[in-house]
Formats: sequence, C-alpha cells, structure tokens
Amino acid sequence: MIGQIIQWSLRNRLFVVLGGLLLLAWGGYQTARTPVDVFPDLTAPTVTVVTEAHGMAPLDMESLVTFPIETALNGAPGVRRVRSATKVGLSTITVEFAWGTDAYLARQVVAEKLQLAKASLPPGIEAPVMAPAASIMGEIMFIALTWDDPAKVGVTEGNPRGTGGTVVLKNTADYVLRKRLLAVPGVAEVLPIGGDLQQFQVTLKPERLAAYGLTIDEAIKAVEGANSNAAAGYYAENGQEYLIQGIGRITKVDDIAEAVVAIKHGQPVLIRHIADVALGTAPVRGVGSTRGKPAVVLGVQRQPAANTLELTRRLDATMADIQKSLPAGMKIETRLFRQADFIEISIANLMAALRDGAILIVAIVFAFLLSVRSTAITLVALPLSLVATVLSLKLLGATIITMTLGGIAIALGALVDDAIIVVENVVRR
Repeated sequence: MIGQIIQWSLRNRLFVVLGGLLLLAWGGYQTARTPVDVFPDLTAPTVTVVTEAHGMAPLDMESLVTFPIETALNGAPGVRRVRSATKVGLSTITVEFAWGTDAYLARQVVAEKLQLAKASLPPGIEAPVMAPAASIMGEIMFIALTWDDPAKVGVTEGNPRGTGGTVVLKNTADYVLRKRLLAVPGVAEVLPIGGDLQQFQVTLKPERLAAYGLTIDEAIKAVEGANSNAAAGYYAENGQEYLIQGIGRITKVDDIAEAVVAIKHGQPVLIRHIADVALGTAPVRGVGSTRGKPAVVLGVQRQPAANTLELTRRLDATMADIQKSLPAGMKIETRLFRQADFIEISIANLMAALRDGAILIVAIVFAFLLSVRSTAITLVALPLSLVATVLSLKLLGATIITMTLGGIAIALGALVDDAIIVVENVVRR
C-alpha cells in the first residue's frame, strides 16, 4: 500500500507539490488563528452561586441559606456534583455539570433552580447571584494602580493610614479602570484587591437617643429614607408636560445630617442631633501593594473561549488609553503577572528550535549527500510537519498549550537526529 502511494506520488509530482503548498498555506493560516494557552482547561462545566447576608454567623448561614440552595440545585438535570463553602455572611456554592454540557445551558438550568430556591430563603437575604462565566485557568493578568505622589499616598504624620490617596485609588480602580476593562470583549470579571472604600459613617450617641426617646431602628430608617428620589408625576401647561421629581439622593455629609428622624414636641429631630456624621473608610480586611507602595491590585479573568494573546493585546491598548486620562503620578502597572508572557516565550522557543533544526538538517544533509533535491525535500518537511500537527490538533478539537509547543520542539530535535542517522547509513554504504 505504501509502495503504491509512493509510486503514484512520483508519477504526479506537480500535483503533490501543489498539494504540499496548499497544505502549507492553509496550515500557516490556521496556525496563526489557533488559540494558544498556558495549560489545558481540565475543569468540567461549572457554575458558581454566591449569596451574601451581612453579619450572619456561618452556622446560621449554612442552615438557612446554603442548604436550601444546595437542595434545589441537586435535582437539576446534568448536575454531577454540588460543593459549598460557608463563611461569615457569605455562601459560595459550586455546581459541576457532566462533561460536554454547554456552559450557557448550565447557567440557564441554575438560574431556573435559583428562582425556586428564593422562596425558602429568610427575609432580608440578598438574592443569590451567579458568578461570571470564567474558566478556572482564566486569570490571565494582574495589574496594579499606584500613585507616586508621597503627599497623597502612604503613611505620613498627618495621615497615619494613608487613606487620602488610597481612597482615590480605590474609586479610580472601581469606577474608571474596572468598568473600562469589563467592556473589553473577552473579559469575564475584574476583581480589585486593596484600597480604602469610601463611605458615609453615622455614629449614634446613645444618650441623645435616650433623651429624645428614639430607637436605633428609627435612626436607620431615617437614613435609608433620606437617600432616595421621589417621582411626583407630571405638570401640564400650555400643551407641554413637565416632570416633577423630589431630589433626595445623598451627595454630601450634610444631606445625611439634615435628615429628619421624628417630630418631638412640634420640633423636628435631625440625624445631627443624635449622631456624628462624617466621611470615612470601611474597616480594612486586606491590603494591596506593589514594590512596597500602597496600590489597588486587579485580577483580570477571561471568558472560556477567549484567545489569551489577542485579549492581552486589547487590554494593553485599553490601559494605555486609560493612562492618558489619569491624574499626574497615577500609573497602571501592567507587568505584575501575564499569562501571555509564558505563551510568547514558548512560541519563541519553538521558533528557535525550528530555525536551529532547519540549519542543522540543511548543513548535515547537503554536506554529506551533496544533493540539492534531498536537502530541499528535508527542509520542506519541517514546516509541513509543523502545520500538519496544528491541523490535527484543530481537527480533534484541541488547543495549543505550552506543553504542546514543548513537544513539537522535541519532535523537531528528533527529526534532526533521524537526519543524522540517515546520513550515517548512507556514508557507511
């Protein structure tokens, strides 16, 4: 059979040459478009459900929140395993589906089951939400937002916690950088770490509450009610309608301080009468830093089908555009961790192995055989074998990873060894 193929190829040399050129062109085109990753994604289709209940103890969180949701999800079609982790005020449930299940179908199934589970949750609990569709291998980049001005960031005598600059960093990271990066096609989630979260803080005075005969719940309701706009319909005049709206959204400390809690003896009792109102920061449970400086670190996760190299290039272009609009001294550090660096190094190693292998094969074959035809045939076999490997992987539905590139480089080295063995046999004869 093999002999017949060889004889047919010798009789149709032009057809074989054209076929080889077409294979080389098509394989090169597919190689340039094939996604390259660091490691294969070996995780089954997974959906993560997160539920928050601020301040609830882990035992209550598990019995009142985690168990009801788990019970609803266990009966979902295609689910093979449900795991959970419960912390203070946080329930995280991981639902694994059977291999081959479509990721979006899995999310649809979980969304339907969560609608049923909501009825069994305690009142006041936030609705369960599904985490973004991201692969476990999808954290492709860590970046950091820093500020070089020591008067605005860092520990100083008048600013012992450095909250002035870290608040600005946190706001910029959350409301500028994160939102712009989430708009990049292929990004699943951007998770910020560090910085100080700015908030309005109302510190009640128990003696003032007792003096006015008020409770903590009344003060809380007054603060919540002060932070809302009220719609009052339309006013029609001369054939035109005008929107009537009561503006009550909180924008500064005085808006809270002037909120009315109750009427006592014909006089309004305001929040400032029973509490101190100030602009502060939330309690810190973690910090972010880079090169010994305070920073907000952001982890960028990609969607499962995104191309790491293309997505990294888009992110670099977006961050370069954002950098132009940042305040003086504020800088985006983009080289903390990048999966693309590992991939590019692997590709560079493969190209180096291909180059060195081609040079060695040409030198050895031509030096010992003194045949231009044999040298050309051997040289053409290198790129053809490479593109044939890529096309075979694509046909099988596999992607190129760093280990695959390493295997191709080893195979090229073996091809050089085979060429040397062939030359040795020819010389001996």
